[in-house]
Amino acid sequence: MSDFFRAITNNLRAQWQTFARIGVVALAGSLFIAATITAIAPRVWGVLNAHTQVPPSLTNFSGLAQRSTVFDATGKQIGSYQLENSQVMSIDNVPQDVVSAILALEDNEFERHKGVNLRAFTRAILSNSRGGAKQGASTITMQVVKNEFLAGLERDGRYKVLQARYATMLEKEVPKKKILERYLNTIYLGNNTYGIQAAAEVYFGKDVRELTMLDGAFLAGLIQAPSNYDPIQHPDTSRARYLEVLDRLVDTGLLTEQERIEIGDKPPIPEVINKKAQRDISRTYFTEEVKDYLLNNSDILGTTYAQRYNTLFRGGVKVFTTLDSAAQLAAEQAVRDQLPANKAGIAAAMVSLDVKTGAVRAMVGGPGFVAGQSEVNLALRRRQTGSSVKFFILAAALQAGVQPEDLIDGTLPCTLSNPGNLDEPFEITKGVSQPTASLRLMTWLSINCAYAKLSQIVGLERVVETMYRMASSQWLSKETFTIQPYASLATGANELSPMDMAAGAQTLANSGVHVEPYMIERIEDARGTVLYQYQSPTIEQTLPAEAANLAADVMRGVIQSGTARRTPLEDSRPAAGKTGTQDNNTNAWFVGFTPQYATAVWVGDPKGYTKMTKRNVPEFASVIGDRGGVQGAMFPAMIWKSYMDEVHRGLEVLDFASPTAPTRAPLRLYLPGVECPAKIVSGTIPAPKPEGKVTTTTLAGETAVANTVVINVLSPGTTILPTDLNPYSPVPTIEQGLYFFECSKPLPNYVQTTIGTP
Repeated sequence: MSDFFRAITNNLRAQWQTFARIGVVALAGSLFIAATITAIAPRVWGVLNAHTQVPPSLTNFSGLAQRSTVFDATGKQIGSYQLENSQVMSIDNVPQDVVSAILALEDNEFERHKGVNLRAFTRAILSNSRGGAKQGASTITMQVVKNEFLAGLERDGRYKVLQARYATMLEKEVPKKKILERYLNTIYLGNNTYGIQAAAEVYFGKDVRELTMLDGAFLAGLIQAPSNYDPIQHPDTSRARYLEVLDRLVDTGLLTEQERIEIGDKPPIPEVINKKAQRDISRTYFTEEVKDYLLNNSDILGTTYAQRYNTLFRGGVKVFTTLDSAAQLAAEQAVRDQLPANKAGIAAAMVSLDVKTGAVRAMVGGPGFVAGQSEVNLALRRRQTGSSVKFFILAAALQAGVQPEDLIDGTLPCTLSNPGNLDEPFEITKGVSQPTASLRLMTWLSINCAYAKLSQIVGLERVVETMYRMASSQWLSKETFTIQPYASLATGANELSPMDMAAGAQTLANSGVHVEPYMIERIEDARGTVLYQYQSPTIEQTLPAEAANLAADVMRGVIQSGTARRTPLEDSRPAAGKTGTQDNNTNAWFVGFTPQYATAVWVGDPKGYTKMTKRNVPEFASVIGDRGGVQGAMFPAMIWKSYMDEVHRGLEVLDFASPTAPTRAPLRLYLPGVECPAKIVSGTIPAPKPEGKVTTTTLAGETAVANTVVINVLSPGTTILPTDLNPYSPVPTIEQGLYFFECSKPLPNYVQTTIGTP
């Protein structure tokens, strides 16, 4: 009996377990269904209600990113700024057969449907649901809707319903012509081109109005997969796609069978970026500097960097600059013609300014701008100047009352005090030695000892102040760069750029009126509204006209009789300038000007201070000759002359303003504490002849035998105080005919002294 009940009990337990398992499964299924419904309910609800959604605005499309363009002074395009190469054009400019070719491939029923092609839409859904090759069903209107109103949305069922809904609504409110225009302005066609106008330039070098039907057909073939069909990267695949397009044109009747046969199976396609497109968007040292100014140094395009960036690269602004393309070509050609190609990497830089306005007319920043390789603008990079800086010292001296015929000693070697380090005097042992002579001659011959003394006679701090005034610009001010009052200032210890030097020369060429260099004349927005217009500054006399005109007159002699005498301008055109060569021939300069142009040229190694000798740069041997290395009178002056001759061709020959006549007899310039003056009471002072023989010269200039000489040592005077920045404070001068000796050295044993005044 117990076995019977045990069997029944086991059977009941088994049935209960079966029912329990069924219940668990049923419960789990219910929970799964509930969860699924819960998860998809919002999406289903979204799809069911998608027809009620409306976009923010169907009547106004968002603004297109537009290329900003850069123009020279004549209105010629010289560059552009863009992220996406997107250029807005009117549908009226697109040839009809080009439109037909694009519609034949992309939306053959565009003119007949109401925004959605139901047959194509249904066909695509059925094909896609069967797992076959995916088929597109978007009309041109739907593609416009996708880009304008659906960006960022998840590509689900609701997305497709919204796309169809919006497309239908769009066609009720916007003419098809405008929809098609929007499409042709925004479609991506590879190689950073957005829109048919940009693609026409990049692939064919044409304006959209010049496209043929076959050009349009080729572009239409790119729309499906621009990267895969890129003719630059994948020419074979691109050509195969083009053949498919041509066959499609035959099917639609846009191309006859005979025309298709004549085209053949290897039709030409654009396999390189067109040169016109490259030229229009090419980056140069000048356009890069304009860009940097607009983004980082002005608020013309916006108060924040983000605003300025967006406006410059997407806003379609027009930037009208000061650059003269003809002058720029002349500058680049002058460098190519005069500076031999070399393995050492020696390069040239140049800046040329309009004397009257300060406008930058030409800028050579190096061998050519190459992104990531050659981006440093050498026209704005500071290098040691050698003797070219002497024209600033000359100007400061003349303003302080010095006259060109005043005398100064330039004998080598010379030892001067060093205000920055009194324990280490400044010594000059190299260069040309010139006994006491006029400042005019010392300038022509670029005598270092004379000018090193003159810089301290005038006052180093005053010279620095004069440099700031004469060369002031957005690149050079006390806030942006510190010019040091070095004892070696006259030999180029400070570093200045071709822009700084040209700006300083402009002041002299313009009779002392300095106008700061500038690059931008006007900026307009995409609608032609003027955002910025350059305003000529109030005329200020930076240097007295008399001082500036005297400096120009003295510097004319550098070209006529001095260090640059081999490079006068054509037609005896009046010009003035100053050569400069840094120690060991590491930097070479020529800074020169006419009444029309002020131009500075630098030659050197952009990467360092390389000695430009025949050994280091054998390509320069024929020009260097027997001299130690490249000097300012060589390549810099040659480049300057080549450029200036060309840029002045056809211009009126103008002369500089006449310098004022001397107001007094020449005086002797001297540096107190270094040169001590004395009056000869009796006897004569021996003067060494070049061959080493000793003669003596009396005050009357007669030669005599040396005997005991008695001199009356005069008060040494004082130098200009460092705190005296008054540009008119007089400098230490004394009458001619006195005897000068080095204050720090004992007098010869044949000289006896008395103390007093003459």
